[in-house]
Amino acid sequence: MAVKDFMTEKVVYISPETTVAHAADLMREQGLRRLPVIEHDKLVGLVTEGTLAEASPSKATTLSIYEMNYLLNKTKVGDVMIKNVVTVEPYASLEDAIYLMMKHNVGVLPVTDGQYVVGIITDKDVFKTFLEVSGYGEEGIRVRILTDNTVGVLEKVVKVISDKGLNIRRNVLANRPSGKVVVEIQIDGDMDLDQLKADVEAQGVIVDSIARTAAKAIS
Repeated sequence: MAVKDFMTEKVVYISPETTVAHAADLMREQGLRRLPVIEHDKLVGLVTEGTLAEASPSKATTLSIYEMNYLLNKTKVGDVMIKNVVTVEPYASLEDAIYLMMKHNVGVLPVTDGQYVVGIITDKDVFKTFLEVSGYGEEGIRVRILTDNTVGVLEKVVKVISDKGLNIRRNVLANRPSGKVVVEIQIDGDMDLDQLKADVEAQGVIVDSIARTAAKAIS
């Protein structure tokens, strides 16, 4: 899965000449926590809630409210922005983006093609993608099996489900420290859960859990 498939293409941005006060107002109005800084169509920096807070006078300051407003309206984003911005390319894998976020302890990556910003991907986008990939919020049946990592196990389960005329919508696997593999299968349709569990376990596969799932919107 490529970053371009999950990034936000419509990017709200500011210029280095934007004042700190205006940048803060824009973040508040748009419900944003970060803003790319672009000059001549090229990425030159990034501002976050943290960088703007650091640029703002402390509450313990002796400045009057008028002096603070004057300072915030005089200070430019270019003076306080993060200049060494970690970026990712649109055709990089989503896993690459997650790795970069973890490695650099950041929650946002401007997506750049050369020096040009073509989108932005955040930790929230990654969370939503995980929910989509796992089948969260989809109506149907979720079967969780715990098995050894051996050839043919998944084939047995798939055959049982297929023979019942049910469609597999999602399939997620995870290796556990014990050496076992957890497989979660999201199935369209409905049937008797006890019967489905019994038919799967008749193939020598342990069903760790089985449940109906309800439709749920993901915003």
